[in-house]
Order: sequence, then structure tokens, then C-alpha cells
Amino acid sequence: MERERRQVRSENEYPSPKLRLPTALMIGRGDLLKGTKALGRFARLVPGILFIVLLLAACGSAEVLPQTESLILVSTPQEIAPVSGAFEEETIEGGSFRQVPLPVVPRPITFPTSEPLPDLGWRPPPYPAPWSIQPQDHFYFIRPIPSGEVNWPNPRYRYGSTLNGEETIHTGIDIGAERGTPVLAAGDGEIVWAGYGLYRGIYDETDPYGLAVAIRQDFGYEGQPIYTVYAHMDSVIVWKGQPVKIGEQIGIVGETGHATGAHLHFEVRIGENRYFSTRNPELWIVPPDGWGVLVGRVENTYGRPLEEQLVQIHSLETGQRWDVWTYATGTVHPDEFYRENFVISDLPAGPYEVHIDFAGHPMIAQFWLYPGQTNYFTFKGRQGFIVQPTPTPFNLASPPS
Repeated sequence: MERERRQVRSENEYPSPKLRLPTALMIGRGDLLKGTKALGRFARLVPGILFIVLLLAACGSAEVLPQTESLILVSTPQEIAPVSGAFEEETIEGGSFRQVPLPVVPRPITFPTSEPLPDLGWRPPPYPAPWSIQPQDHFYFIRPIPSGEVNWPNPRYRYGSTLNGEETIHTGIDIGAERGTPVLAAGDGEIVWAGYGLYRGIYDETDPYGLAVAIRQDFGYEGQPIYTVYAHMDSVIVWKGQPVKIGEQIGIVGETGHATGAHLHFEVRIGENRYFSTRNPELWIVPPDGWGVLVGRVENTYGRPLEEQLVQIHSLETGQRWDVWTYATGTVHPDEFYRENFVISDLPAGPYEVHIDFAGHPMIAQFWLYPGQTNYFTFKGRQGFIVQPTPTPFNLASPPS
């Protein structure tokens, strides 16, 4: 009887000899017991392994956004109101923003490649200089290259850029006009430097600015003198002490000094005629008629400026995209009013969307860009965007009184 029970138990524990399993699936009882013991040992190790993985993940990033939701700010052209707080649904009465929490897995957003779309190479004529719709704006200067030529900044090497670490911090803008293009005085003033040696203030043919001109303007800003600098010229046709008028030719475009091709390097200096006293020229030269300027300050959640952070601007009308990087830390200075760390000029008026990839999360806001003035937003890490309200523009058919 005992032998029959053992036989029944044996038949229940093991497959029938008539059932032939593939070789890869056939295991013996001894192997099964060994595997069960190994699995038990591994299960005892799992809590320790999970603790190590979680510890490494916590140390891997100084700031990680929650996986449960992200922030999208939506505005209408009629009104732009600031949005504060962060990750809860909120509707501003009579306003134009809402915060939309996303599901646990954020909707996928495919960013384009890092190269912006080609510039169309066309600009309307600029507003007359000086031009200021808002009291904080100071578009005092015409463009130092005539209309009809390339007279806008190189989008890859703006003020504060290092060209992705390949160059020193840029203290001006580069205008890619052809060799021999006339260079114009951006405003009325007096020539305080003409020739080689601007950087050190003594004649030096190895000077990085090459053949350069510096003008002390006949007007100032906040009680301080203003200087404009024109560098890498092929020839100079003015002399130190000469008065010049806005739009007067002072030389021609070249590639002297530390230059990799023909272009004009243009700077705005406040207070002193020194390399360390610059401001962003895109806040000082008049925009094209009907176009505006976008200014921003991009910070982490704790208020620290993000350096060389990519910001992508998308036109909701045309689909065109512009890339701009925030300032590197060093010899550049923000505007005293805006405290910005990026500026992008020459944007046609209209609706836009701004993208910033922060801590692995795409953050998005929409805004309306007004012509003839600066338009401003701040980005504060996990809190997202705050787009400042802008006043209804004046009649732009004539300069403001």
C-alpha cells in the first residue's frame, strides 16, 4: 500500500514519461531544488539592491521634477497675466493663463534638432532711433550696417555665448556682412579710438579687435556715458577726436584681429570704455518695423541663473524656430532693469511658444510678442514660467511723443 502511495506521489510530482518536453525546458528535481534555493537567496538580497539603486538615483541629480505632473501655461493675445505657484490647477478670473497638470507619464514632446531653421534673410526697415515705447526700453542706436545688407546678429554667437564652449564669452554681437560693406556710426558722438590696440589701449597690430573704432556718444544712460565699439574692420576713415553723426560712415567691414571671416563685431559699453563694461547690444539697437525683442531670465527652482541653457522659441503662425542660449558666467552684464540672461531680437510680432527642457522635463509657455518693444518672461525651475503683462502698444505709425 505504501509503495502504491509513493508511486502516485511520484506520478503527481513529475511529468508522465509519455510527455516529452523540449530539451531546453527539461529540468531535473535536483536542478529545481538548486534553482529554488538560489531564488530564495536572491530574494533576500533584493531590499539591499533596491536601497542602493534609490540612493544612487537621489544623488544623481541636484534637482528632479516630480513624475506626476508638469506645467503648461497658456495665454491669449488679449491679455498676459503673471502666473505663480506651480503644480495645481488654477484659473485666473478674467485672465488668460491656466495651469494644466499632466498625467503620470507626460505627453511626449519631440524637440527639433539643435540647429535652428535658416534665417529668411529679410527684415523690414527699422524704427527710427532713438525709439522707446516703454520707459524701461532704450533703443538708442541704428544698426551699424545699412538696410539691404546682413545687419542682424549671428544667431549662434550672441552676447554672453561661448559657442558651446569653443570660444571666450562674447561681449558683443557679430553681424555677418560681407567684406567692404560700409560701417555706420550707430549714434551721434566723438571718436575716442581709431586703429589697432583697442583692447589694451595702446597701438598693437596683434590686438584681438583688429582695426577698431570706439565712439563716446553725445548722450548717456542713468548718468553714465555710453560707448559703441566697431571691430575687425578692413579700413577706418575717421580719426580720434572727430565728431560723427548718426549714420555717418566710419569704415568698412573686414576680418582683422581675431576673426574667422569677414564680419562686424559691435559692442555697447556703459560707464567706461572697457572690455569689462559691456551690455547686450540687442537691447540697444532699434528692431525692424513691426518686430519686437524677447528678453528672459532663466533660473533654477532656487533662483540661481541657469548658464548656457537652451531656450527654443516657436512661432505659432509660421512654425519657424529660433534657438538661443542663456549667458555664460564671466565678463558680461545684464541690463540693470531686466536682469536678463538672454535676449533675442528681430522676432516678428505674433503668438509664440517657448520651450525649456528642465531636469529632463519639457516646460512650455505661450505668449504674444508685441512689436517695437521688449517682451519679458522669467522661468523659475519647477515653478515654470511667469510671463509679464505688457501694455497695449501705442500707435506704431509714428514715434512716441
